[in-house]
Amino acid sequence: MQPNPYTPGQVPRVLVGRSVELGRIRDRVSRVATFGELGGPLLVFHAPRGLGKTSLLRTAQRDAAAVGFVSAWVACSRERPFLPELVRAVERALTRAEVIPPGDAGLRWRARLERISLELGVPGAKVRADLGRRGQTAHDSAADPTAGAAPIAALEDLLHDAAVAIRDRGGAGLLVFLDELHAASADDLATLLNGLQNLDGEREENPLAVVTAGLPVTPEALTRAATFGERSSFVPLDLLSDADARTALAAPAESLGVAWTDEALDRVVGEAHGHPYVLQLVGSATWEAARPSEGDVIDLAAVTAGVPAAEEQLSAMYRARWGAATDGERAFLTAMAAADTDNVTRAQIAHRLGVDTRSISVPRERLIEKGVIEPVGHGLVRFTLPGFGSYVRGRT
Repeated sequence: MQPNPYTPGQVPRVLVGRSVELGRIRDRVSRVATFGELGGPLLVFHAPRGLGKTSLLRTAQRDAAAVGFVSAWVACSRERPFLPELVRAVERALTRAEVIPPGDAGLRWRARLERISLELGVPGAKVRADLGRRGQTAHDSAADPTAGAAPIAALEDLLHDAAVAIRDRGGAGLLVFLDELHAASADDLATLLNGLQNLDGEREENPLAVVTAGLPVTPEALTRAATFGERSSFVPLDLLSDADARTALAAPAESLGVAWTDEALDRVVGEAHGHPYVLQLVGSATWEAARPSEGDVIDLAAVTAGVPAAEEQLSAMYRARWGAATDGERAFLTAMAAADTDNVTRAQIAHRLGVDTRSISVPRERLIEKGVIEPVGHGLVRFTLPGFGSYVRGRT
């Protein structure tokens, strides 16, 4: 039996259907590498869970490393601020790339990073920190009304100093990846946006770019954090086309000498509805049912045998989403599922609930923030996970 090449919940072995988005990142990277300058405003990819945001960023990270970039990766969380995590990620990246020199010079680098981390991570504390090239002095944020600018200056110095150090040692520059950006606090987002805007004023001195990803609520979160956040470059990810979905299934199998019949591919593509996670899940379950060796062909019978295992995994996800919903959100989901169409209007949902459209705004926004539904046009929403509507109808 050949090893299973499908990776539900992980970066796929073959990333398909994202050439346009990878091109957007390559444009930023090329600008930094060629001109040694800031790669432009914040680049934000947004989509519901399971559509391949992390896979896109990880692929871009590998591509950038091949042309001389050093990258720092942070997954944001509601439980902790991401800026101190960014300091540690930059330190790890510089150490791995041997940009931080050994001996006393390296100790000074690490001491500076530690002081910057303190300034970014302990709001309201008294901090005495050497903030590098901008000549900042110690602040007591409880007494000094200008102390609020210190975290922004600290972030600027972190990104500038790291990027220049990489460039001075022959690298292309610094690339920062921030995943799950929707989970970041408004304060951290404001610091990030202000820092990047200030660095853009001296863009020729800052060989770096920042690429991020988050749920569909991310653009609104950035705009609330700072009004000029709307100037970020927002790029939505959509479902895969049928052709791309077939390639995502066939290509990993072909590398192991295994083929799919057209009927088998059609069945899996129909089950997944263009959803990358579901595609990998059904593909993996089918592979386990078929247990193919080199030269074998996966047929429709193997898909039929594998689908129940994939459905069980999806059912667990459906139960988790339903269980995490409030009574008001469940009522919204029930009304939405009753429409039995892919895209549902606000008017349809409100009509089934017997209320006006303004009354459903709160559960709608909360369900979008949770990644259970997503907006797909003016006044339209759809479930982010295929089959969830059928699950809801079955419960009710």
